[in-house]
Amino acid sequence: MNERIKIKKTELLADYWSILNKVSYDYQNNKGEWEEHQRECFDRGNGAAILLYNAEMKSVVLTKQFRLPTYVNGNEDGMLIEVCAGKLDEDNQEDCIKKETMEETGYRVSKVKKVFESYMSPGSVTEILYFFVAEYDTSMKESEGGGVAEEQENIEVLELDFQEAYDMIGEGDIKDGKTIMLLQYAMINNLLNLKN
Repeated sequence: MNERIKIKKTELLADYWSILNKVSYDYQNNKGEWEEHQRECFDRGNGAAILLYNAEMKSVVLTKQFRLPTYVNGNEDGMLIEVCAGKLDEDNQEDCIKKETMEETGYRVSKVKKVFESYMSPGSVTEILYFFVAEYDTSMKESEGGGVAEEQENIEVLELDFQEAYDMIGEGDIKDGKTIMLLQYAMINNLLNLKN
């Protein structure tokens, strides 16, 4: 435990889709002085994300869906192009991402590789996201994907040329942080064996 932090009080503000708490705490600053702080912490659980890629075809599988928070913050139609991702719920990281891949994209992957993990918005959100990559091919396609109807998911599956997808970052067509990070990981590590 960090001796410079003393949690004084946690108040539940909301508990619908996720949990929103107001936390009051004392923090010892770099001068050794104690300060009182209050922050809101949004706890939606942890998650996992995956980039499906095919090195032979030089392609990736992404998804497209409506994201309300982006819509209310100026994203004209609220649609985002993203890598497949989901909440861990009761699953471990690897089981979660395999299940989400099947539900969202229709591809059944058996071998995934964890490449890193990241806090995505540490100023207010508790979530840590686990990032994976996996190769796919047409033999792994078992359904159309699209998400789970009971969860009101309406997901469009996109198979794109990797370079086209990567260029969409600079063109502003891909704005999702986890997707940008995984596409950049693929480029830096030359997962698709691109020629310079």
